[in-house]
Amino acid sequence: MDYHLLGLILSFLFNGTKVLAGYPIWWSLALGQQYSSLGSQPILCGSIPGLVPKQLRFCRNYIEIMPSVAEGVKLGIQECQHQFRGRRWNCTTIDDSLAIFGPVLDKATRESAFVHAIASAGVAFAVTRSCAEGTSTICGCDSHHKGPPGDGWKWGGCSEDADFGVLVSREFADARENRPDARSAMNRHNNEAGRTTILDHMHLKCKCHGLSGSCEVKTCWWAQPDFRAIGDYLKDKYDSASEMVVEKHRESRGWVETLRAKYALFKPPTERDLVYYENSPNFCEPNPETGSFGTRDRTCNVTSHGIDGCDLLCCGRGHNTRTEKRKEKCHCIFHWCCYVSCQECVRVYDVHTCK
Repeated sequence: MDYHLLGLILSFLFNGTKVLAGYPIWWSLALGQQYSSLGSQPILCGSIPGLVPKQLRFCRNYIEIMPSVAEGVKLGIQECQHQFRGRRWNCTTIDDSLAIFGPVLDKATRESAFVHAIASAGVAFAVTRSCAEGTSTICGCDSHHKGPPGDGWKWGGCSEDADFGVLVSREFADARENRPDARSAMNRHNNEAGRTTILDHMHLKCKCHGLSGSCEVKTCWWAQPDFRAIGDYLKDKYDSASEMVVEKHRESRGWVETLRAKYALFKPPTERDLVYYENSPNFCEPNPETGSFGTRDRTCNVTSHGIDGCDLLCCGRGHNTRTEKRKEKCHCIFHWCCYVSCQECVRVYDVHTCK
C-alpha cells in the first residue's frame, strides 16, 4: 500500500469544508455508486450533492435528461485523464470525496479552466447524442439547420441537435456561476468555450447508397465529431490559455469583479479561448494544500524530451528501471473463411518510473 498517497487522500477528506467552498460537487454524480445506479434506479434529485436551487428545479422538471448529464461529466473526466496522461498533473480523481479533483480546482489555474471547459462540453455532447438516439421524449433530431441538399447527396438520417445539448449544459452547468466574483466570471467563460467547441466542430456525415456501394446517392446529416477531437482542441487551448487580471467595479448591486487580459500587447482572448488568473503549482511533490499528488512512481518515457519524459516528469529526481514480461498475441494468420488464429508470445519491456 502507498501510505503516502493514502495520507494525502485522508488529508483531502478531513479538509473537505475548505475544498468544497464554491466547488461544483455535483460532478461527483459521474463517479462511484451514484453513477452506476443511474440506469437502474429512479433519480432522487434531492440526493444529488451540491445542486443549487436552479439545478434542483431543472433536475425535477427534466429528470429523464439527468443520466445524460452525468454521462457527459464522466466523458469529460475520462477525456481529461487521456489528455493529461503524460503530464505532472494527470487529472487524478478521488472516488470517495465530493470534491472529485481535491483542492486542485480551488485555484483559478489553467487546470481549472480546462476541467470546466471539458466537463461543460461533455454534458452538451452526451445530451445531444442521447437525443439523437431517441432515449428522451423531450428532444430528438435537429430539423432547423438543414437547408437545401448539395450536389449528389440528400438529407437523411438523424441530424444531432447540438443547440439543444448546449442549451442544457448552459442552463445546468452555469446555474451556480451567478456570483459577482472573478471566479464565476472565469468559470462561465470557460464553460462557454467548451460548449462553443461542440458547435464549431459539427460536420456533415454521409452514407453511400447504390449497387455494390457505388455511392450513386449519399444521404447526409449533421453530426458531432468524436469527443477525442473536442479534447484535442481544448488541450491546445489549455496550452495557449490567456492569463487575466481581476478588476473591481462598483455597480448598483454592489462590487462586481471582472477579468481583463494581463498583457495588453497580446491578442485579447476570444470566446473560444480558455482564461485563468492564478499560476499553477509545479505538481512535483505531494501537497494537500494544492491538491498535488506528486509524480513519484509515475511511468515516464525515457526517450522523450517533452513533459512526459523522465527528466521533466520526474522533476529532476531521476527514475528507476525494471523489466516487465507481458503476454501478447503474435504470428497471427487469417484462415479462409473466416477466422484468425494467433500464438501467444512473451515479450520483455523496460518500465521506467519516477523516483
